[in-house]
Amino acid sequence: MHRLRKNKEFNYIYKKGERVSTEHFTLFVVKSKFENYKIGFSVSKKLGKANKRNKLKRRLKEICRRYVKIPPYRNYVLLARNDAQNVDFIFLKEEVVKLFEKYEKKKMV
Repeated sequence: MHRLRKNKEFNYIYKKGERVSTEHFTLFVVKSKFENYKIGFSVSKKLGKANKRNKLKRRLKEICRRYVKIPPYRNYVLLARNDAQNVDFIFLKEEVVKLFEKYEKKKMV
């Protein structure tokens, strides 16, 4: 998995990207000229201490790696909102998959 790491990359996607939201997550997407996609995960300090934030990020990475078909030529930021760290893994998986599907439907229109 190719990850976004630099703050300026995140800020560019926040500013220029399209946005799709669900109850616990917001997905920002911007087109890229490279075939490989890049994805970044953002979890605010408001959601808990470092161990809880890191656990949520590990879960999100695994969900994106295993269960989501991520289209190429795009960069993504997955932003966790509200009480996302209190949700069980199965519900997280369903919501993240639904979020990417929602973006694909929006893109088709």
